Amino acid sequence: MSLTRRQVTGAALAALPLALGAVGTAQASGRRRALYIAGDSTAAQKHADAAPETGWGMALPFFLHRDRPVANHAVNGRSSKSFVDEGRLDVVLDAIRPGDLLLIQFAHNDEKTTDPVRYTEPWTTYQDYLRQYVDGARARGARPVLATPVERRRFDADGNAVPSHGDYPAAMRALAGQEGVALLDIQALSLALWQELGVEETKKYFNWTATEQDNTHFNPPGAIAVARLVVRELLRTRVLAPREVRRLDEEIPESWITWPPATA
Repeated sequence: MSLTRRQVTGAALAALPLALGAVGTAQASGRRRALYIAGDSTAAQKHADAAPETGWGMALPFFLHRDRPVANHAVNGRSSKSFVDEGRLDVVLDAIRPGDLLLIQFAHNDEKTTDPVRYTEPWTTYQDYLRQYVDGARARGARPVLATPVERRRFDADGNAVPSHGDYPAAMRALAGQEGVALLDIQALSLALWQELGVEETKKYFNWTATEQDNTHFNPPGAIAVARLVVRELLRTRVLAPREVRRLDEEIPESWITWPPATA
């Protein structure tokens, strides 16, 4: 799929949470540094026609102080490759400023071997595309942060949570080490969380409805739980300081999640 810069810019703006409006003001004043998300549907902003499906990026602002606004550029169905090829990384890099963070999470769609538009090979093209995000952020004075892909809900016959991402998390971990980039190991942490919750309890965190049994995407409790993991990792890796986060040990009401009207 090939998009013009104008089309990509319009689509990106439509996908962002309302908090983005504050990002521009913050950057203009130089007082607030933004956290940008480049990723896929597991993180993306959802709209009313998709509810109760919820991207973890929608819940991230609940755990960050207001001087760290979130600009969520994650989009359904994108891989590290297609996000670049459609010009979406260019849109992020045009907006990002010194001191900002670029949080990068891909793999779910990189794994689709029959789709040349999205497929990447873990140890070659996947790492090559991820380097474009890392290098682009650094060239603009921003800090890249790699996040291994959040795990799907998969269990074996004995009730053990099963990893689903093959070599992609290992390839990202290796790249982070090579490039000296902070790594949030969301794959390992989410797999451990699903194991702790078990087969039945995890259904309450994924987009299971009367008409759909979705083991990849989250509902509000799942998005909140994964966002909490992300922020705890941002603290552990010292990407964020304790003064920049809030509510990590508090319950977040599901009612705080809202879905804006669907865009045309």
